[in-house]
Amino acid sequence: MKPILKQPIELKTKRLRLRQWYECDKTAFAAINADAEVMRYFPSVLTRHESDVLADKIARLIIENGYGFWALTLAADGAIKSEYATSEEFIGFVGLHWQTQINPDQPFMEIGWRLARKYWGKGYACEAAQAALQFAFEVLRLAEVYAFTALPNMPSQKLMTRLGMKDCKQHFSHPNLPAGHPLQAHCLFRVTPEELTSRT
Repeated sequence: MKPILKQPIELKTKRLRLRQWYECDKTAFAAINADAEVMRYFPSVLTRHESDVLADKIARLIIENGYGFWALTLAADGAIKSEYATSEEFIGFVGLHWQTQINPDQPFMEIGWRLARKYWGKGYACEAAQAALQFAFEVLRLAEVYAFTALPNMPSQKLMTRLGMKDCKQHFSHPNLPAGHPLQAHCLFRVTPEELTSRT
């Protein structure tokens, strides 16, 4: 059963803040989604309209569930924040999503991430994902969390491994991609509280 919280939760790490989305995040998010290298393992880049629709959907799910794919920003003490302006630097998203469309083994809690390219290689995705997983296990009391990606996406698979996730050896075809698409084949990873603890 999907866990639902009464109030939206935000998370903080030493360097990062995982928070609800602001209207002013959309421009930076659109730039991320228009970057062909960031979207290399997705079917296509997104238009500004498609990106804005996705941001609105993510924000709505956080309101409905209390968590989700949080907007990820560099932590800044004393940052000026409002829905339309913030001095925080938006760098992408990391968080949780209750997945009901991807087989096998759905429904399940998925962890996912997408960061602007200039923030790759700094450990931000791993740091934020660890916080999201700790939240999933300590607050939501989940027994396991999954992640999936296209088989060629080795960078994401390496991050999954760093998080203590194990390959379930259950490759599947993404239902939203046509037969024969080069990204159709996906892999599924899973992590339990004990596996996460052993890595943190």
